[in-house]
Amino acid sequence: MKQYHSFEDIETDLKRLDLERHIAWEEMKLIKSEFQEELKPANWLQTALKIAGKYGLFLLTKRIFK
Repeated sequence: MKQYHSFEDIETDLKRLDLERHIAWEEMKLIKSEFQEELKPANWLQTALKIAGKYGLFLLTKRIFK
């Protein structure tokens, strides 16, 4: 347990802890917004199109070499 020698030490620690709490809160909001962005249908469609394109290219090369 930390020993405090003055009220200034206590106030400094409280300010530091408050800033750490605010930083953690902002990080949580950022993670939430990134997660919401990943769940948008446009991102799913883009991923599906990439996979379909790769699969189509695979089928095309397979047909060429047959």
